[in-house]
Amino acid sequence: MREPVDSRRKRILSVVHARGAVKVSSLAEELDVSAVTLRRDVEELARAGMLRRGHGVVRPMGGVERTTAVPAPRGGEPAGEGGAIALVVPERHSYLYETLHGARTALEAAGEHITLRIAPQAAGAERPQVERALAAGVRGLLIAPRWRSRAGEEADYGWLSEVEVPTVLMERRPRAGSALHALDSVCTDHWYGIHLAVDHLVSLGHRRIVLAARNDSPTARSIRAAFAEIAGARPEVEDWAVVLSSPTAGPGEPGSREEAPDLAALVHGRGFTGAVLHGDEDALMLVQKLAENGIRVPRDCSVVAYDDVVAALGSTSLTAVAPPRGEIGRAAAELLMHRLAHPPGTTGPVRRVELLPGLEVRGSTQELPHPAH
Repeated sequence: MREPVDSRRKRILSVVHARGAVKVSSLAEELDVSAVTLRRDVEELARAGMLRRGHGVVRPMGGVERTTAVPAPRGGEPAGEGGAIALVVPERHSYLYETLHGARTALEAAGEHITLRIAPQAAGAERPQVERALAAGVRGLLIAPRWRSRAGEEADYGWLSEVEVPTVLMERRPRAGSALHALDSVCTDHWYGIHLAVDHLVSLGHRRIVLAARNDSPTARSIRAAFAEIAGARPEVEDWAVVLSSPTAGPGEPGSREEAPDLAALVHGRGFTGAVLHGDEDALMLVQKLAENGIRVPRDCSVVAYDDVVAALGSTSLTAVAPPRGEIGRAAAELLMHRLAHPPGTTGPVRRVELLPGLEVRGSTQELPHPAH
């Protein structure tokens, strides 16, 4: 016989008042109730003012809240993560480390305790790091997954959408309509960054432009798509191409066979006078290779780098699109703290924030000389 609704809800209230704070998933399992039914009951009880609901946790109304301590997982979890904010970023990623620094600065200024977790380069490495942080009792998550391919990105959508603490994605914009479409995120408007680069080169008279870019991150894929759209739509651009920036800038999508061309030969062969190079290290190496093949920057080919992490340090200081990396982290941290400081349902709609990059003009671009008549 099906249990009466009133009886089931009394059991829910009894457990919540005894424990102080209980995960919705754990409560459903303990009471032998389906997750859908349990969430519906919790929603009705919260609407009636009998308990508080939010981000996968149910709490009693009023009084001093008693929370059950979360035991450290097996394997020797570092102590003191309970109540902290977890920051999860991939290893060896200088671009995202500046974003991490921005987030850390904002969180420390607010007196928040931070636990940093570095995900190895292996596919799917973020998930175990997040699960360990959740088991240790963190109350919020800032994460920038590596997502080397679209397939790897899609594989993370399911579990990441079910994280039961407030979560903000940093410098990532999930596929429209995916399980993460409605997750808070803060990222750079990379379309605008490519617009700045192409517009700058076009304004200097360049009509034949090549993009040499990586293909192993969401940023790289956004840059490639934006360049194809923008260059293809500009009537001033007579010829354009998108190529891989180096043999190690992939792997790209599973099954793809994109190879990095000889950029100097491509510039010579198709008469490109402008180039956008992503990211900075690849850009500096490509400029060196151009010089070794007799192509002088900017006299023969103007170059715009994309990232501006080390673009200014080359023998020729590179003009560069500069994403607001630190501001991305700060904005993500502030959004997360806003979510944590207010009861669920009172902080407004999901926010998908985009910050505009800038263009730092240096010595690697110049006006294209007009041919003599």
